[in-house]
Amino acid sequence: MHDNVIVKPISDEEVTKAGIVLPDTVDKEKPEKGEVLAIGPGKLLDNGQRAPMSVKIGDKVMFKKYSPDEIKVDKEEFLVISESDIIAVFES
Repeated sequence: MHDNVIVKPISDEEVTKAGIVLPDTVDKEKPEKGEVLAIGPGKLLDNGQRAPMSVKIGDKVMFKKYSPDEIKVDKEEFLVISESDIIAVFES
């Protein structure tokens, strides 16, 4: 996996004033936020060592909109993102 990260997308569901949840639809934009589920060992450097990863499992991250590769496992969608495409890590 090198410096790749597997992320579960976080949807931005809208809630009306009456409390009705409007789920994401096909019309909406691609997700830009997610929770890190797995990380690779890090990028392999020219000297043979690995660069440490800047994210850890459980982090909530924001990433570039069109950078992830989508994969499905047991009908659940996950995203594979290069660490360099992660823009921010949210603090709890």
